[in-house]
Amino acid sequence: MALAVAAAAGLLLVESGGQAAGYRGPRFEDVATARGLSFVHLSTEDKRYIIESMSGGAGLLDCDHDGRLDVILAAGSSVARYRSGRDLMAVLYRQDAAGHFERAALPPRPGPGWGMGVAAADFDGDGETDVYVTGYGGNVLYRNRGGCVFEDATARAGVAASGFSTGAAWADYDRDGHVDLFVSRYVHVDMNALPEFGKGKTCTYRGLPVQCGPFGMAGETDSLFRNRGDGTFEDVSRRAGVEDADRRNGMGVVWGDYDDDGWPDLFVANDAGENSLYRNNRDGSFTDVALSLGVALSGDGVPLGNMGADFGDFDRDGRLDIFDTTFENQDDMLYRNLGRQGFAEVSRRAGVAPATTRLVKWGTSFADFDNDGWLDLLVATGHVLPQVDRSREGFHYRQPLVLHMNRGDGTFTGAGEEAGLRRLPLASRRGAAFGDVDGDGSVDVLLLNVGEAPSLLLNRLENGNHWIAFELAGTRSNRAAIGARVTVRAGALAQVAEVRGGSGYLSQNDLRLHFGLGDRGRADAVEIAWPSGAVDRLGPLSADRRYRIEEGRAGPARVSPLGAP
Repeated sequence: MALAVAAAAGLLLVESGGQAAGYRGPRFEDVATARGLSFVHLSTEDKRYIIESMSGGAGLLDCDHDGRLDVILAAGSSVARYRSGRDLMAVLYRQDAAGHFERAALPPRPGPGWGMGVAAADFDGDGETDVYVTGYGGNVLYRNRGGCVFEDATARAGVAASGFSTGAAWADYDRDGHVDLFVSRYVHVDMNALPEFGKGKTCTYRGLPVQCGPFGMAGETDSLFRNRGDGTFEDVSRRAGVEDADRRNGMGVVWGDYDDDGWPDLFVANDAGENSLYRNNRDGSFTDVALSLGVALSGDGVPLGNMGADFGDFDRDGRLDIFDTTFENQDDMLYRNLGRQGFAEVSRRAGVAPATTRLVKWGTSFADFDNDGWLDLLVATGHVLPQVDRSREGFHYRQPLVLHMNRGDGTFTGAGEEAGLRRLPLASRRGAAFGDVDGDGSVDVLLLNVGEAPSLLLNRLENGNHWIAFELAGTRSNRAAIGARVTVRAGALAQVAEVRGGSGYLSQNDLRLHFGLGDRGRADAVEIAWPSGAVDRLGPLSADRRYRIEEGRAGPARVSPLGAP
């Protein structure tokens, strides 16, 4: 296999390559500044405490029903700013008809705010997309009153939580038609008893004095909030078996029906410890099967620094696989779903490990960037410790993006250079959100850069491949169709995907589902398995269109082609 080697500020990055000649994949261009995304994520230069190293999620959603994706970003903060109570939890930008983004208001949180992650769903079934923002000291549920005008519904809903919340994800785990909310928490931080950096208890990393954690710090439990259907929630964490009594360091969370029984299961990426995979027992409770099914640890049986995670069928066998990003000197984990045999860790065999081992990996998602019908992977990277720039071992705080393109044979090949990612400035990135921002039929990427303005990478794909996309609306199911599974067949091509309210690293992808079709000009058959248990079938449908489909009303004459915004 040919190798492409790129040097980025002294960082040696090795990718499987050999595809520069005749390259037909994505080419990304950062248009954030030109399009008006100017908010600078709030952070500190030296990251003296673990809470200052984390943040922050990114989200793409259409909050005003104009067909164009809007942007929400976790705001971040610092210990000093938090103590003064000055910061919002998140910032919102609306996209106009010209593709420009304008800042929109979000209501201030009572008391100080420190935004970490975002997850979207329609929690009250009014047809508007709401947003949950996690953070330190209490989370916020923003209820959309329409037109991207939000109100703080946290107190009435009862989902403020506490402590240091990180990941959040929505799913109708009990299939009662109301979407529920899971929140992971990280470590216990007492803002009134922080050690003074460089004095007393000091930690070292590669011989350098740095902030401490998460090793040696007490963890936090997690929370599952059940939606009562009246705008309020009840905490059922302990009763459901997902409280995490061991208090592991929860990070990214994602729901997905890995066992194909029609009920959503839950994967939690835990930093510096075992992951959790909670199988839905279909009676309101869950069983953690991560260890027995092979996704708790690396393939060598080692606990990892797990960050972000996503479900996706990368090998198109109809089963959802898991991708899990990790810390420096650790391979990202690709777990192939073998059905009843559990999962097999195939990271090195698939080729997703060599390019990322020396990096600290965060936001990610499965997405078809070249519309060939095979799911690719993009990984946002960046160290937590700015002090590593003084290391003599070649490690750096700002790091390059990594792109894995799916070969269609169970393996991936690197394409960061060909896709234009190597020309982008290095940054310490966290959350990544994926969706077709400019409506041209290719998947774009929104990135949160720590202490900097975000990046919006538009995908300038020009290979002529076809695509099809779906916006789903539940009637018996939850209105945003969170958890609905769509199967698309075009000739010999068969793909599955599910609608997700939160995934990756503390981020929210477009709720619309996008499928590449290669050279096929239509989808022969489309099947939608709704969370209610109902199934709608339709087709054939023309390619290169977006369709809005309501549950139970999926006859071809009632399908609404949206076209590009």
